[in-house]
Amino acid sequence: MALRVFILGGLLIGAWLALRRTPLARGTRIRTWLAIGIPLLAWHFTVWQFARTGGFEARSRTGGPLPLIPAAIFLPLLIFLPPLLRSSRVTAMLDAVSPAWLVAFQVYRLRGGVFLLHWAEGALPAAFALPAGIGDVLVGVLAVPAALYLRSGHRGGRGAALAWNALGILDLVVAITMGALTTTGRLPVAIQNTATRSYPLVMIPAFAVPLSLILHGLSLRQLRRGPQGQSQEELGTLAA
Repeated sequence: MALRVFILGGLLIGAWLALRRTPLARGTRIRTWLAIGIPLLAWHFTVWQFARTGGFEARSRTGGPLPLIPAAIFLPLLIFLPPLLRSSRVTAMLDAVSPAWLVAFQVYRLRGGVFLLHWAEGALPAAFALPAGIGDVLVGVLAVPAALYLRSGHRGGRGAALAWNALGILDLVVAITMGALTTTGRLPVAIQNTATRSYPLVMIPAFAVPLSLILHGLSLRQLRRGPQGQSQEELGTLAA
């Protein structure tokens, strides 16, 4: 729970500080912040309530027309990521702050080491826990060095940040794939993968994974924009 408070609080505070550095009018900044914060908190609260009452676990036992964990991963991407990438106000936010921030923020991926702990306790199969846990820890460990290298302005900093994003996305794709194979039985394992359907561990695939993918998308968008950011014409339009 403390980690989720850190993530949500960090995103909300970071979004407001970034908006304060844009040329947007105060009212527009407030509306933009609320447009980001309210859906973020509602999304988290919905997933959290469903998870803590055993919804994912019960649905996996009874079955249903829609696999819930894959839906919990991919629906937020379809709902939130396209509008965020297209929004001129979000673009203004990204242009107003160092791209190192979104990279360093994902230091929280170190939390993925919990998969390794569950594997060591015999609660998760190695086929899932090792790639998911090692990958998350590696991404979390490299987040701050990659961010510092990027912030230094060194010639290779942007390339390092792009490579870090690629590694982070690959880690999540591998974890999603191995999680699906080991929970459905398509990949036979000695230890059944049920822990990732139970609260609180289910909050990682059901909330942290899609959020991390969204942050990777925004980071890549910010890096693609380059150091020049918005043109003066764009800034004038936003300020109007």
